[in-house]
Amino acid sequence: MRVISYNLRKNRASGELVALAERYSPNILCLQECNTIDLPAEVGNLHLADSTHRNRLGLAIYYRRDRFTAIRTQTFALKKSLHDRVAAPAHERLIATRLVDNVAQREFVVASFHAAPLTALNSLRRNQIRSAHEELSVLGPGLPTLMVGDYNYPIFQGKLGNKVNQSGYDLTLSDTRTYTRYKFFRGHFDLATSMGLIISNVETLPQGTSDHMPILVTATYSDEPRMQTDAAHHHANPAASESVSIEGADFTI
Repeated sequence: MRVISYNLRKNRASGELVALAERYSPNILCLQECNTIDLPAEVGNLHLADSTHRNRLGLAIYYRRDRFTAIRTQTFALKKSLHDRVAAPAHERLIATRLVDNVAQREFVVASFHAAPLTALNSLRRNQIRSAHEELSVLGPGLPTLMVGDYNYPIFQGKLGNKVNQSGYDLTLSDTRTYTRYKFFRGHFDLATSMGLIISNVETLPQGTSDHMPILVTATYSDEPRMQTDAAHHHANPAASESVSIEGADFTI
C-alpha cells in the first residue's frame, strides 16, 4: 500500500498532484491546506472520497477505486488553539475514510490530519493527536489505521512517540526533513502514525512549490507478509524510515 501526504501551502501546489500520482502511483492521496471548492473529482486514477467543507485551509482524501471501496468518510473538529480562535483557519483538522481493501479483502482506515500551528504548545498538538486517534477508533474499531499529515511537531518528537505508543500507535518519520521555510524550524513536520500496520518506508519526495515536501508511506498489514511489489515502485533512495524514542519537552514560539 502506498500513501502520499502533501500540505499544498494554501493550495499553491495543487497543480502538481496529477504528476505526483503518475510518477509515484499511490493508492491513496491525503491533502492538507487545499482549496476544497476547486478540488477535482479525480486526480489521475485517484477518486475523491471527500473533503472538509468549513475550512479556509481544507483537508481531502483520494483513493484508487480499483483497489479500495469507500464505506464512510467523516470529518472531525479537534481542540482549538488561540490561533484557531482568532484567525479561524480550520474548524476541522481531521478527515478519515473507512475503506474496504479489495485486494486484501479487509477493512482499513486512512486519515489526513493537520495539527495546530507552531504558535501553540506541543501539549495542545499532543491533545489533538490523541483525540484524533480516539475518533479513528470509533470510525473503525480494531481496524488497521494510518493517519498522515502535517503534525507541526518538528522537535521533541520523542515525547510524542512515547505518547502515541501508549495508545497503541507507532510514530514514523520520513527519511529526510519535510519542511524548509523557517531557518530554525526545518525538520520533520509531516509524519505518519499507524496501528496494525508495518511501515516499511516513509520517503520524502522532491520539493515543489509548497514549503512542505510530500511524503510517500509504504505500508503492509502487520499480520501479512510484506509485499515486494511496493518497494519496486520507489523512484528515490529507499533509505530506512526513522522512528523516535527520545524524551523531549514542550516548546512554543
